[in-house]
Order: sequence, then structure tokens, then C-alpha cells
Amino acid sequence: MSTPDLPLLDGGGCGDGCGCGEYSADDAEYAEYAECGLDPALAQLLTDAGLDPVEVEDIAHLAIEEDLDHGVDVTTVATIPEEAVSTADFTAREAGVVAGLRIAEAVVSVVCTDEFEVERHVDDGDRVEAGQRLLSVTTRTRDLLTAERSALNLLCRLSGIATATRAWADVLEGTGARVRDTRKTTPGLRSLEKFAVRSGGGVNHRMSLSDAALVKDNHVVAAGGVAQAFKAVRETFPELPIEVEVDTLDQLGEVLAAGADLILLDNFTPSECEQAVALVGGRALLEASGRLTLDTAAAYARTGVDFLAVGALTHSSPILDIGLDLRDAPESPLSEAE
Repeated sequence: MSTPDLPLLDGGGCGDGCGCGEYSADDAEYAEYAECGLDPALAQLLTDAGLDPVEVEDIAHLAIEEDLDHGVDVTTVATIPEEAVSTADFTAREAGVVAGLRIAEAVVSVVCTDEFEVERHVDDGDRVEAGQRLLSVTTRTRDLLTAERSALNLLCRLSGIATATRAWADVLEGTGARVRDTRKTTPGLRSLEKFAVRSGGGVNHRMSLSDAALVKDNHVVAAGGVAQAFKAVRETFPELPIEVEVDTLDQLGEVLAAGADLILLDNFTPSECEQAVALVGGRALLEASGRLTLDTAAAYARTGVDFLAVGALTHSSPILDIGLDLRDAPESPLSEAE
């Protein structure tokens, strides 16, 4: 798909030249973006994708600061004239599903010292082929090259997760089961990696320890039993959904009687999952976990479980190879404006 070019942005990051400078304290949209130095249009796109633009901007700054280490990009400063302007294309080196394009834009935004222009050729969640252009950016060449690695690190990582998730979603298509992630995420990048899962056609498990309860084996041991653990959580946090992990069909009966909303079938075989589905009879949602591979996914899905929990989506997915190809842009609006 193609989307229209963005208008030129008056610089990146917070400050007098930031795009959010177009808003005043009296504007209705000001409060929403006051803490964010990204252009409001980009911030809105991130919000629409379920991401916090302030968090994305913070991650972008962290990535760039780590790369510069309180210095400058010595190679780029030495070899590229300060006034040079170029266009660079983010290009897929292999087929897959892309995720994180707006995040890559945010990285470019915090680096840019002057105007920049983007052209969006695809959207997050799209399948792409090797050699396909994903995003084109026109700005000062130094800024492009300084932002290159940080933007690609995030874009390649998130696209790899989306690509892996799509492979699972394709296998499960038509079965009624959905592939779901876990909290086995990279510290500091959970919201981005879970966004990538959504881009690939998966669904998210809880985002944190506080938005839902998951009673696991260690909780059961500490509480004195699976039913006791469930009851303790229900009484303490009555408004929250509760998922309970069980290892046997006997435990399943206990948890079901206690009123669990969602039951995690840990290391059950497909045959055992089928028995669990029959026993529950639709009174709770069921999630299979452990022993799951792409080769066995369809067999588990056919048992009637609602979810397949796959931690590997976020902890083991290889990156999708994406590169940045620089090309001169002498006719760009940036050059004409100087």
C-alpha cells in the first residue's frame, strides 16, 4: 500500500523547532502532546497503533545516546559535508512482515537537526518481498547516517517478531485458535515487541504483572494448592481477570469449580488438551503452553483450545533483514529551501 508524503517537519526532538511547537497551550490537542517532542501527526499514528509516543521517543533517544556515547558520529562528520542532503530508502533484504516503521521515523526525528520528509510505501503488518522499499526519508545526510543503525536495530527486531508471528497465525487460520505472546520480552521494549506481535496477527497476553493475574506453579506451592491460590487472588483483586496454570486434568477440575476465567494447560499433549476442552465445556477459556512448535500448532488448535502461548515470538525470533540505501536527492524540497 502507499500513503501520502508527510509535510516537511520543522526539525526533530523537543525545542523551538519541534513540530509540536505549532500547538499552543490553548489548543485542545496540546495537552495530549505536550510531553512529546515528536511531530503531532507521527505521535497520533503511534497512539493509533496502541503505542505511547512519549515512550517511543524515550526509546529512540536512548538508542541514539547509546550509539553516540556522548560524542559524535566521527566517520560521518569527517566524510559528509554539513550541508549535504540525501534520500535514503529503508529496503527489505528478504521477504517477511514489517513492523516498526513509525518507530524508525521517531528515531530519525530525534536525530534530525533540520527539516525532513518521509514517504511511506507500506504499513506495519504488511507482507513485503526482498528488494521492496518500505520507507523513504529525505533530510541532511549526516542525520540519516547517524540514525541508520538505531532505526534499523528496532525495525529489524520488530519485523522479525511480526514475521514469526505471522507464520503461526497462518498455520492457525480457520481453527478458531489464536497465537499469543508472553512476558518473555526484552527489558524496556515490551510494548514495542507486543505491538510487533499484533502486527503479525497475534494477540497479546497481559502487558504487566498488574493488569491481570496468572497463578503459576510457584504461587500454588506458596499458597498451599491451586484452588487456594485462585481464591486468594479473587478475594484480593476481584475486578481483575485471573488465569491459572494447571499441570493435570485433576487440577483443571479444581480450578474450574473455583471459577477461573482462563486456564493455562501446561505441557499438555494434544490428546490431553482435547480432554480438557470436553471437561470445561465452554465455561472458561483454555490456553495451551509448552511443547508447541509450528509443526504441532495445527494439532493443538484442532483440539478446541482458544490460545496457543508462544514465548519464542519475542524471545527467539530472528530479525528480518532490512537495510538503508542512500541515494542523492538534489531535487528535494530540502535542497530547494536552502
